[in-house]
Amino acid sequence: MTTTYSGPARLILVDGACISGMASLSTTHRGGLNGWGGTFRPDEVTTDLRNAVEGLQLELSYDRVGTVAVTGMRKLLDRT
Repeated sequence: MTTTYSGPARLILVDGACISGMASLSTTHRGGLNGWGGTFRPDEVTTDLRNAVEGLQLELSYDRVGTVAVTGMRKLLDRT
């Protein structure tokens, strides 16, 4: 069983729009619940991404898709 993943991923927004980026995930075992936790770094920051908090899914490079719960966001710096 895989305990970590680091590589390409797509965040799927509630309207079906996809945002490509990199995911860094690892398994978690909290309170008897098994799951995954980690970060997603988008290739491009959009307004839709900044406003997305519910109904999200993450698709990994080997066609695995899972529901995402946003627990925090870091301030994103715009490149100028």
